[in-house]
Amino acid sequence: MTLIFIIHSETVNLERSTIKDLPGSSGRIDVLCRCILAALYRNYEFEENIQIWVFIDKYGTFIFNSENLNKNFPKNELLLAKYFIDYILHGNNNEANNNPLSSIKTTEISIFEAIEEFINNGFEVFTLNEDGEDFAKFMAKNHRNKDHVFIIGDQTGNFMDKKELMGLNLTNLSLGEQSYLASSVIRLIKIRLLKL
Repeated sequence: MTLIFIIHSETVNLERSTIKDLPGSSGRIDVLCRCILAALYRNYEFEENIQIWVFIDKYGTFIFNSENLNKNFPKNELLLAKYFIDYILHGNNNEANNNPLSSIKTTEISIFEAIEEFINNGFEVFTLNEDGEDFAKFMAKNHRNKDHVFIIGDQTGNFMDKKELMGLNLTNLSLGEQSYLASSVIRLIKIRLLKL
């Protein structure tokens, strides 16, 4: 089973970013880094068959695949942010840079093109919010061993209301009535899928 998370950001702006004030200076790239770590790691070890696709409006699309990352990949938010910002701004052109994110992929594909491609390739694609079908009940029916894509949304919550996304008629799942941080949503999905 392959598990893919999709997260989107229209707020990230790195023109004045500084590690000393990551949330205030970067348009909340710290949120994206927290989600990346939540997706890729379990007990400081890489998960198997997990990807997180990070769509950043101003900078492109970045694909983190747990199968391709090396042991030097950062395990904490600040280090990941430092290297991710460097990668976004300078790419992988400087070999001497030794950026541990050198194995991530970039693509020009839009978020909606990617979702449609996943659907065409047989993935089950889900959105998540409090009003959806019960996650555990839905997955227990017969969705355990399939390849899944979970659209987590963005920091503002606006992405889930976009007409293009709603027009895809994706199954909407709920982890409960409580609203969770995006990184917590990712961890909860992984935990609940393990229990099935």
